[in-house]
Amino acid sequence: MVIAIDGPAASGKGTLAKRLAAHYGLPHLDTGLLYRAVALAMLDAGRALDDEAAAAHAAASLIADRLADPRLRERAMGEAASRISAVPAVRAALLAWQQRFAGNAVGAVLDGRDIGTVVCPDAQVKLFITASALERARRRHRELILRGEETTLAVILADIEARDARDASRATAPLKAAADAVVLDTTELDADEAFEAAKQVIDRRRPH
Repeated sequence: MVIAIDGPAASGKGTLAKRLAAHYGLPHLDTGLLYRAVALAMLDAGRALDDEAAAAHAAASLIADRLADPRLRERAMGEAASRISAVPAVRAALLAWQQRFAGNAVGAVLDGRDIGTVVCPDAQVKLFITASALERARRRHRELILRGEETTLAVILADIEARDARDASRATAPLKAAADAVVLDTTELDADEAFEAAKQVIDRRRPH
């Protein structure tokens, strides 16, 4: 069983995907980490994020070990990843990476922004997780404060709105719900309620 989970930044899709993967005994891939890892590899090599050739090379040579780097969780990496994710050659290289992960015998849970539309269009279950921009900013702000990063809600909200606009307007694989995805708005849901709602959808749709 392949479960495709898409949604904008800070919608809660990553937390939900990890929990669903554990519940159903499936491997999980946070595909956003792939883009963050490519961006980090470029920055470590002293390359500019608008260097498309360098970005394509970094994506083609990405290894799984890089996904464990704690720096990938920093706020700056999210912004950098959003920028390089618009490069078609990067998306093409990472598409193959993601499809290999999803193609194992037991299935997988993948979360990102184009899983149900591009990476796994034949996934048995597709969820599109969303929430208001303000609620997503509040969640991200709490997360960063707990991690010790100094920032403000206004700055986070501006970042999220800019990322939403960039992700939805890019020419290659723009952020949108697949036609057959179930949209789950978590603005008024806590993590447990979101998990239960998603589990109900999956249990109705998964093969028996």
